[in-house]
Amino acid sequence: MNHVLIVDDEAEIRTSLESILSEEGYTVTTAATAGEALELIRDADYGVVLLDIWLPDKDGLETLGEIRRVEGAPEVVIISGHGTIEAAVRATKLGAYDFLEKPLSLDRTLIVLKNAMKARQMRDDNQEFARQLAVKGPVTGQSVPMKALRQQIKLMAPTNGRVLIFGESGTGKELIGRAMHAESLRKDRVFVELNCAAIPEDYIESELFGYRNSAVPGGPAEKRGTFERADGGTLFLDEVGDMSLKTQAKVLRALDEQRFLPVGASHPVHVDVRVIAATNKDLEEEIARGNFREDLFYRLNVIPFYVPPLRDRKEDIPLLVKEFLQEFGAQYGRPRVEMSEEALGALKQYHWPGNVRELRNLVERVLILNPKANRIEKKHLPMLVYRESPKNAVRGEEFATLLEAREAYERDYILKKLDECHGNVTRAAEGLGLERSHLYRKMKTLGVSVKE
Repeated sequence: MNHVLIVDDEAEIRTSLESILSEEGYTVTTAATAGEALELIRDADYGVVLLDIWLPDKDGLETLGEIRRVEGAPEVVIISGHGTIEAAVRATKLGAYDFLEKPLSLDRTLIVLKNAMKARQMRDDNQEFARQLAVKGPVTGQSVPMKALRQQIKLMAPTNGRVLIFGESGTGKELIGRAMHAESLRKDRVFVELNCAAIPEDYIESELFGYRNSAVPGGPAEKRGTFERADGGTLFLDEVGDMSLKTQAKVLRALDEQRFLPVGASHPVHVDVRVIAATNKDLEEEIARGNFREDLFYRLNVIPFYVPPLRDRKEDIPLLVKEFLQEFGAQYGRPRVEMSEEALGALKQYHWPGNVRELRNLVERVLILNPKANRIEKKHLPMLVYRESPKNAVRGEEFATLLEAREAYERDYILKKLDECHGNVTRAAEGLGLERSHLYRKMKTLGVSVKE
């Protein structure tokens, strides 16, 4: 979605903006009056509206209110040649994404427009997720832990209490966070996520709080951080236990005051954000080691959630497999694939160190590697699932020789490590304790490709 509507009574501004934005790849429509703009918005789907605050037939802020009431409303950026702090605050309260002063700065206009487009896309994604929730529920499973989790979501989602989700990697902590947002009072606002473990320490502060006045060399003139982009909505901080103590202190202050100072800025930014955090670490143990602030833990841990590992709810595996087969079957043009009881039984015997994410990846891989099979049998499954426990070897009766068994085990173990490293051979080699060139030779011998 890259359709922009420019609403301004000055023909020169409309023409100039239309030319610039068209060169940037946007589809642009223009209007000179509020009435014309409202008619266009009701007839077409726009991502962002650049709306002048002074229009000949109607006040721009009044028009903003009418736009916000349209179903599937675009994001609105107010532009004005008579900008005041009072007008900017009022526009924000009425639902404007941002406020730009004339004469417009090209760099700032493009940055704000790009971020507004992302916000609109996120809102659409959240609404689609909410529709899916209404059909199949927030989490798949009929086990006791999953029923209890759904009940907890239903009770706690409508509140503004901060949430801390505990669980191993791959259990679906982000899914729970999205479900909380989709059933909350903020469901019509944005859901912004940040993986704290994936951002280098030198950049995480600017990712969280943004910056102004070209404070980051090589970057754009300014950037809105995740706290600012999540204003009015929900901020999901994944792997919060991996933040440094320095960053934790700044997050703590932002939570307490609901305001922060972007890097290079002279004035603080005030926000209204609900924070949902997630971790795969024991934070109380991290506190004892001096790696996590106790005061931040208590700020985040208002409503604790625990997502059980897949090995503790194996009765949910058939339902999850059915869901994944439907998802990937539709994606790969094979809507009627099913899995045999024998194959499901083998999956239930596996200990699932990668949890639901590992099961999902396995189902996709099996479909890709067996393009003609409408029924997934035990023989189609990777040998990893045949292990009776993490320490036991594969069952020898599946192979004619020990060499075949060893090669099958090595092949599936390498595939699993590549899955964990998202196809990054260098990281996979480090995890396997091999030289990169040695791993490439081993992959070639076993018939493993990075794509697979």
